[in-house]
Formats: sequence, structure tokens, C-alpha cells
Amino acid sequence: MVQTIDAHQHFWVFDPVRDSWIDDSMKVIQRDFLPKNLKPVLDDNGIDGCVVVQSDQTETENLFQLTNAMQHDFVKGVVGWVDLRAKNIEDKLSHYSYYKKMKGFRHVLQGEKDRALMLKKNFMKGISLLEKYKFTYDILIFPDQLKYAKQLVEAFPNQKFVIDHIAKPYIKDGKIDGWKQDIQAIATLPNVSCKISGMVTEADWKKWKPADFTPYLDTVVEAFGTKRIMYGSDWPVCLVAASYKKMKSIVDHYFATFSETEKNAFYGGNAIKFYKLTT
Repeated sequence: MVQTIDAHQHFWVFDPVRDSWIDDSMKVIQRDFLPKNLKPVLDDNGIDGCVVVQSDQTETENLFQLTNAMQHDFVKGVVGWVDLRAKNIEDKLSHYSYYKKMKGFRHVLQGEKDRALMLKKNFMKGISLLEKYKFTYDILIFPDQLKYAKQLVEAFPNQKFVIDHIAKPYIKDGKIDGWKQDIQAIATLPNVSCKISGMVTEADWKKWKPADFTPYLDTVVEAFGTKRIMYGSDWPVCLVAASYKKMKSIVDHYFATFSETEKNAFYGGNAIKFYKLTT
């Protein structure tokens, strides 16, 4: 039996200054979220383990998340943060390679003024070293950056990449065309996967309905197939728009008619393989 994995969630001790992105429209998540808060939620939803992803761009964050992972066996892996542009980036990657649960890294590219930051020479130098240390890379972007992400993924055909939150399409506005074309284009590259996560936060938080997500799910599943997609909750951020159970019900309903093999891959097998999780 393949273990079920939530491939994308977060922990934090809420700090209103550091976590200023959690504004008053997100009051429900203006508090601490820790492993003790997530474990019963995962149990209630039949999820065996998870991958915690950075939400603060500091190396202090790495120590915090690695400590959470080392103290709680259900936290199977950490996606941390390093400054990929640092002159001593290789020393940093070498250091983190000694932590078994450190699986990869992410940068909040969606928030950068330079939309093509990922294609800058010093950033790409950092990316070029990840494979040597067996690290993955999570791509956090908005749809306008998909074309740059494709160039990044193309430049490193042996590096494992995964797109977070299906690249955050404009679900609330029902826009799909440009995003769809760019998702289909990047999916032709075999070294990139896609997390089906973070969708409810891109929809109308108060009025979304399951059917709103179907065109986007159809696009991603058709483009990537069932071997390069993985389930992620984006808990606790998802709570601004839905409970964990309600959020998960969207994909549960969508994948209900898929084969057991396909469901096992989506709900755990693909994440375990991608991040090389010990289960």
C-alpha cells in the first residue's frame, strides 16, 4: 500500500512583521500553525505524511522546519530556502546535504519585481548546483512567469523541478487561455512535475464551487499525465477559503473515477519518488 502524502504545507510561529503577507483579509491564519495542529487534520483525512515548504526566506527558517521534521516522523521532507545567488552557494548546499529530510529549495519568485529573476546568471548558477547535491526545486510563480520557468527548466534537463499551485491561474476571474497554453508548453519537458495545490486561494474565497476548478484540473492532468502530478493542501493557507476536508473534497471528487494505480500515484507515490521520501 502506497503511503498518502500531502506534498505541500507550511508551519509557522506567527510574526505580524515577518509574515506581513498574511494581511487582515487572512485573519483566520494570523496565528501559530505547528505539527501538533496538522497531525490530527492529516489523520482525519487519511493522509500518512507531509512535506513542509518554506514560507520565510531566511536560513533560520530551514533550522525551524528541519527541527519540526526531525521531531515528528510524519513530516517526511523539507523544502527550504537558500540564496541561490550567494557566492558561497555550493558551501551552503553541501551543508544542507547532511540533513536527510532536506529535500529541496524554493524562492518566492511570484513576489519579485524582476519577473525573469530566475533567468539571471547568478540565480541559474545556484540552480545548476542543485543536482550535484540531489536537491529538487519548487517553482513558485504566477502565470505571467510560466514562459520564463520553461526556459529555466529547459536549461537544466537533469534537474528535478515541480510547479507549485499549478502556477496560480486566475480562477476567480475564470481566465484560462494564456495560462493553459503556457502550462501545456512547460509540461512537454519531462523533468518538471506539478503540484495540484493552492487552488481555493486563487478562486473566490466566499463563493467558489467545485466546478470552478474542473477546467484547470483537466488542463494539468492532460498536460502532465498521472505520473507527474502530486497532491498538496497548502495548509494552513487554504483555510482562508476552505477547511482541509472541503479543499480535499475537490480533488477527491475529480479523481474518483481514476484507477487505483493513478490515485496512488497522485496521492503519494509521485511525491515519494520526486522528493525521495523515506516512508
